[in-house]
Order: sequence, then structure tokens, then C-alpha cells
Amino acid sequence: MAKSIRVNPKKRGRPKTTGRGQLIGIRLHKPLLAALDAWIADQESAPSRPEAVRRLIEHALATVAPPRPVKPESRRKSAELAGRAIE
Repeated sequence: MAKSIRVNPKKRGRPKTTGRGQLIGIRLHKPLLAALDAWIADQESAPSRPEAVRRLIEHALATVAPPRPVKPESRRKSAELAGRAIE
């Protein structure tokens, strides 16, 4: 007897994502929405609007420079200037 054909059942529902995140609803006026759509059109992958917003936020946060540590000599000089201003 021949082997029966194995049937792969269809998976139902949406595929799993990276997890449930916090929903943030925003309203965009026409000029900003048009700018967002223009940015999406320039991308090779043509992301959806929510994905485009996520990418832009990640890019903006990645370009923010971390605060520089304060050097001890700068701290001393600041204290001197503050003391002079008080006197």
C-alpha cells in the first residue's frame, strides 16, 4: 500500500509579532501626513505608516547624543564663578 499524502493544515489567524506593545494613537494634519507619505515613497521597502513612524522614531532616538560627563576642572571653575557672582 502506498503512503498517503501528508497534508499541512493551514494556520489560522495573524502571525505572531514581536509582542504586544503599548498602543499610541496620534493624529497628523495633512502637511505632516503628506511628508510622511513622501518619506515612505522614497524607501525601497515601502513600509506601512505605523512601521514608518516606528523607523523614524528609532532613527531620531539613535541620533541623540548621550550627555557628556562633567570634568572635575569644569566643576571647580563653575563653583568659582558661582561664588564670585554671589559675592
